[in-house]
Parts: sequence; C-alpha cells; structure tokens
Amino acid sequence: MSRGCSRFLIAIAAALCALPAHADVFKCVGPDGHVTYTNDRSNARGCKTLSSEMPVSSVPGPAAAPAKPANAGGSFPSVSGDQQKARDGERRRILEAELDTESKSLEAARKALVDGEAVRLGDERNYQKYLDRIQGLKDNVSLHERNVDALRKELSKLP
Repeated sequence: MSRGCSRFLIAIAAALCALPAHADVFKCVGPDGHVTYTNDRSNARGCKTLSSEMPVSSVPGPAAAPAKPANAGGSFPSVSGDQQKARDGERRRILEAELDTESKSLEAARKALVDGEAVRLGDERNYQKYLDRIQGLKDNVSLHERNVDALRKELSKLP
C-alpha cells in the first residue's frame, strides 16, 4: 500500500471516529421575568438545562419604542434669540482664543522639529535614538495640526 493511500485511510478513520460537538444550553428566567439563554455553566446557576433534541430558534425581541423629544411635553425651558446669540458669541470667542493658542503651539512645534532635525545629540550614536526623537517631534506637530483643524471645523459650524 502506498504512503499516500495509508494517510488517506488514516484521515478517513479519524473523521469517522470524531464525536459530534455538544454543549449544554441553559434557560434562565430572572426575577423580572426576563429570559436569557446561555451555554456558560458559571452563569447558569438555578437555570433549567434544555434538552439537546429540542430545536432552538433565535427570534429578535420587539423593537424599542422611539424616544420622545425632550421638549415634547412643553416644559423644556426655551432661550430667547438674544440669549442664544450671546451664547454663540461667547462660544466663538472661546474657540477663537483656543485656535490662537493652538496655532502658536503648532508653530513652536514646527520650529522645534526643524531645529531637532538639524542637530544630532551626543547620546544619539545609535541612529535609531535620533529617529525616535524626531518621530516624537513629528507626532507633536501632527497633534497640533489635528487640533487646529478640529477648532476650525467647530468654528465653521457656528452661525
């Protein structure tokens, strides 16, 4: 008998001897009447083991009722147009101040990157140390660029 044929016969015999997978399924009913199914024995204390012959179907529960808007009852406080304009103006002022500060930080980070790339420190005999230091400076520049973009985007949303 050839080697390939004997391997084939061994594989067939192993497949025929394989036992089907079996896991117990438990039905748990909570104190509020909520039914849960699990196959985890540690979570199945006080639960009923389902028969393995029993067909199991999974049906999604009813859809949740849509939430009502917060001001549907009419009790939600309303803000006058002048108050809202004042709030928007204050928000714009704060965002512009943050943008100015972040822009200055971005320029400082860019300058630090340019200066850092030009100099190789004495403890950076290993080129990887230099690359790691420069990558940190590049990451800092990238962080400030993302912050500036986010602030500009937020400002563009204001009326």
